[in-house]
Parts: sequence; C-alpha cells; structure tokens
Amino acid sequence: MANAILVLNAGSSSIKFGVFATGIGTGGETDLAFRGQMEGIGSDPAFAVKDAQGATIFEHDEWPRGSTLTHLGAVRFILEYLKDRCADMPIVGAGHRVVHGGLAYDRPVVVTPEVIETLTSLVPLAPLHQPHNLAAIRAIAELDPNLPQVACFDTAFHSTQPRVAQLFALPWQLTDTGIRRYGFHGLSYEYIAQRLSGFDPNARRVVVAHLGSGASMCAIRDGKSIESSMGFTAVDGLPMGTRTGALDPGVLLYLMRERRYDAAAIERLLYKESGLLGVSGVSNDMRHLTSSSDPRAAEAVELFIYHVGKFLGALTAALGGIDAFVFTAGIGENDRRLRARVCEQAAWLGIALDPEANECNGPRISTADSAVSVWVIPTNEEGMIAQHTASLVGLP
Repeated sequence: MANAILVLNAGSSSIKFGVFATGIGTGGETDLAFRGQMEGIGSDPAFAVKDAQGATIFEHDEWPRGSTLTHLGAVRFILEYLKDRCADMPIVGAGHRVVHGGLAYDRPVVVTPEVIETLTSLVPLAPLHQPHNLAAIRAIAELDPNLPQVACFDTAFHSTQPRVAQLFALPWQLTDTGIRRYGFHGLSYEYIAQRLSGFDPNARRVVVAHLGSGASMCAIRDGKSIESSMGFTAVDGLPMGTRTGALDPGVLLYLMRERRYDAAAIERLLYKESGLLGVSGVSNDMRHLTSSSDPRAAEAVELFIYHVGKFLGALTAALGGIDAFVFTAGIGENDRRLRARVCEQAAWLGIALDPEANECNGPRISTADSAVSVWVIPTNEEGMIAQHTASLVGLP
C-alpha cells in the first residue's frame, strides 16, 4: 500500500496543497495524486480539488452566511477532507514551503518547537509570506500533533553562493547580524537543476529565469547556486507583478523625508503598489498587459524584458560564460512572445531561437547550432517539497 505526503503552500488568503503518493507502486518516487486549494480565507471561502491531470473532482463553496475561515479552520477542513479521500493512502508527513530559513537552515528540516521559534524570528525578513507559512505549520501541530512536519526553504538552495555574492557593502557588524543576500525561489531552482541534467547533461553553467508574478533569476554552476537576482528580501531584483525589484535606496530616503512616508506606506509601495501594476496602472498580470492597447502597459512589458536581459548578462558574467538558459514559472512557461523577445535581446550571447519549437513550448527552443541551449522546463516546487519530506520522514 502506498503512503502519502501532504504538501502545503500557505498564503495570506489561500492555502494550496498537493497529495503525493510514495512507496509501493511508485518506484520510490513521489507522484502527484491530486491537488487542491482553499481560497478566501478571512473573507469568502471556497474549496476545490483537482486530479493530477487538472480535472475538478470536488468543490465546496456553501458556507454558513457570514462565516469566515482562519488558517486553522482552513487546515482543519483540508485534513477532514483528506481523512476520507486518503483512506487507502495514509498521510505520513506534511511538507511546507517556507520562504525564509535565514542563516540557520541551509536544507529542509523536521519541524520542532525550536524550529518554529527560529522561523518566527525571521518574519521581519519576509513579512508577506513567513507569517502565513508558519500559520499552516502551527495549525497542523495543533490538529494532528503526531504528524511529522518538514519545512522546506526558498533560501536554502542559495546557501552555496560564495561569500562575496552574499555580502552587502555594509559595516561588518551589521552583516554578522544576518543582513546579507539570501536569494529566493530556491525550491524551483533546485528542481530545474535536477531536470535540466536529464535534458542537457553537459550544461555546467546555467542561468534560470523563474518568471511569474514573483520573478527572479539564478546562476547555477554544476547544480549549485552561485548568484541570484534576489537578495535580503523577495522584493529585490527583477520588477514583478506588484513588487518594485531593485530600487535605489535613496528613493526611500526621499519618500520618507519629503513625502512623509512611514514604514507601512513604504512596505505597501514596495510589495503591493509597484512592479507591472504600478508602471502600467492597468494590471499586475502579464497576460492582461500584452493584450492591452494602453501605452503604459506596453512600457511595463518593455521594462520587464529589459531587466530580464540585463540580469541575464550579469549572471552570465558571474558564471564566466553560459551553456544553457532556462525559462520557467507562469510567464516563462507560457508567454511565447516574451521568450522570443528575451532571446532576440540576448543574441549577443550566441542564442539562436527556434521559432517553431518556441511556439510548441519546447522543451528545447533554441536551434541545434545555438551557442547556448535554451529550454522551457515547467517547475515543480510541490514535487521538490514532497521529495524532501519523504526523505526526512524515512520513506523510500
């Protein structure tokens, strides 16, 4: 009989989850059985589950009038659903995506009260994500205290970066308190590094572009991160859906002094009011921007493509050259025109796009004689979490 791993990714108003089978009949691998989502936490809840092929198998949106769910209530509902659904496939571990592991954790860990305490201290470094990641962990600890939990960190993959890549030019006393560059989306990059080795085993120097509402890029040498576009927080680097990306800190000083912005207003500006949404005034969704006739929407798209190209050059320099370039995440996996524009902009690297392969979403979208192989590889952060969790709870 197969066992199952529950993977959770908790946000401010939703909890996404996946159930992965492992054990007999799976070849020792973790295979997605089904996934679901509880939306509208704190407002208007709705629950839906889809099978591994994406077909809806269960929905529930009838709740008592005026009722709202907390993260605890949402996790309780999910666990109750899974009791019936997984009667023949018992859940033996829960893996969580946790954005920030700080200096303490350079790999996934089994959750203990001490781990929760350490992760709570890191909330100021990821205020939009960490509290909700922890809310799901605490909920399972309360509702099913005997279920082993594993925390998997977006920062851990980047712990292999050389110290010079981790440093800010700040007084060393501040650096020693943990103010340094961490990098994020590490679970995605770890998965892509594993997958690419099967497609292009000779690619030692790789740049991966994780392009979605949250976007970053990473330089990987021999399967290890050596540089990333994100730094101390997940607001650095590329412009994103609503986040600024890299910003001259003098802008913030100006806003504080001349416009009387306080910390809360700056946080809203950096995380929720800027990026593609702020530049365009139209949307934070690249699909809406590319179909809009508003010139500001076009400008937001141009800005995004420009910065992807700029970071591609910088990360290539950090690698001392490039063998392969990978697009992944929502925009990277689906926006053919944007991929073509980025590749055209990067022709100086010897990248030659195969238009027909690009239209088919790859996996290889560069020509046979391209100096750099270019790939479209769907990411699977949930699968990576399931793999780590199965290993740490002692499954094959």
